[in-house]
Amino acid sequence: MLDETTFQNEPPVSNQQKILAQKSFNITHKSIRWLVALSSIPLFGFVTAFGIAPNVPSLEDIQVEDVVLDLSIPDVIHDTQENQIFWHQENIRRGDTIAAVLSRLDISDQDSNDFLQAVRGSRAMKHLKPGKTIYAQTSSEGELLGLRYVFGNEELFLMEKNDDEFKIIEQSFELDNRIQMKAGVISSSLFAATDIAGIPNNIAAQLAQIFASQIDFHRGLHRGDRFIVVYEMLNNNDGKRAKTGRILAAEFVNKGKIHQAVYFNPPNGTDGYYTPKGESLRKDFLLAPLDVSRISSGFSHGRFHPILKEWRAHKGIDYAARTGTPVKATASGIVDFSGSQRGYGNLVVLKHNGKFETAYGHLSRFAPGVSKGKRVNQGDVIGYVGSTGMATGPHLHYELRIDGVQRDPTKVALPTATPLGKKELIAFHKETQPFISRLTVMRNIHYAALE
Repeated sequence: MLDETTFQNEPPVSNQQKILAQKSFNITHKSIRWLVALSSIPLFGFVTAFGIAPNVPSLEDIQVEDVVLDLSIPDVIHDTQENQIFWHQENIRRGDTIAAVLSRLDISDQDSNDFLQAVRGSRAMKHLKPGKTIYAQTSSEGELLGLRYVFGNEELFLMEKNDDEFKIIEQSFELDNRIQMKAGVISSSLFAATDIAGIPNNIAAQLAQIFASQIDFHRGLHRGDRFIVVYEMLNNNDGKRAKTGRILAAEFVNKGKIHQAVYFNPPNGTDGYYTPKGESLRKDFLLAPLDVSRISSGFSHGRFHPILKEWRAHKGIDYAARTGTPVKATASGIVDFSGSQRGYGNLVVLKHNGKFETAYGHLSRFAPGVSKGKRVNQGDVIGYVGSTGMATGPHLHYELRIDGVQRDPTKVALPTATPLGKKELIAFHKETQPFISRLTVMRNIHYAALE
């Protein structure tokens, strides 16, 4: 990098050369290699074309010498005065400390020590994230004048030096909320299709959860099923993606049947997803306790047991998944049992409103706090897939019991949530109509492209 002394000892720079230097800085912060071609032909005065007189040697006869100079352009050159001010951006590397970053910025020992003392209690400076950027304002003498760093997703670290004292603020800032619209087609699985469509995994998981009471994503998807999703994308002040928000509206065509959902937060109720008519999509029971898995054995009154080597009823559904896969409560309820029980291995039994119970067997371990008498909500993680008890491999054994009798969860009509009232419907249609309109626009564009 060119220091202050170098610039002071150089001859005065013309306005045209300053412009060239500024243009080079706008292109890149890295070192720029300047190539200067020296010849006997004048370098200036040409506008659009030139001619060669009959007696003038051809261009091929002229010797050209390449002179290559390595120049490192400083970030910002305000003037040619003694103490210049610069803004730098320094990427955080793996294993970095703020002391290491200050060293790369050539901050003076005095300012480095004073700054490190000032940020001893700073959360931002203790947890530097590799790949993120620190912006620092310095003088040519190594004085640290200011520092900016976005940490977490919604917090900003600010430092300004006033009268030789570092003023530090850590504050939250508003994220720019933008709406994204994407569409896709199922060829193998939901997550494969969302990857192709460029949809974040968090949004794909939300999509599966929204329609979990209507679509069996484990064995009910078909090649050619289509989906549209309208969701929030939250950006930082610099325009970079910070995190995904919630799905605002979605459509899923499964086996030719159209399922639609739109988000709504009632003034006096629980937020959730509804059909465009205002009917809640939330049911008291999810269709499956796992987000990603496959059914290895269904509900049956006669199945050859792989361990006992005999034919017997299999009064539950087995979901094959990797050991450690989170298991979710399919409905809100109270923990009635949490422990080991014969062939079930590690087992959790939940009691729900009325006559319903659910059981989750072969768990590798229990989620923290899941003990008898504790309340859990629908979707809470209660344990993790394993192979304890009578199991030949990692899977979850899931049962739905009604009045103490195991029933096939895929064939039982389960209760739904209370519908919206008349006053709530008025607010619902007003707030959700813009998102439903986006679904219609996206459908016309995407489906027309498929035909």
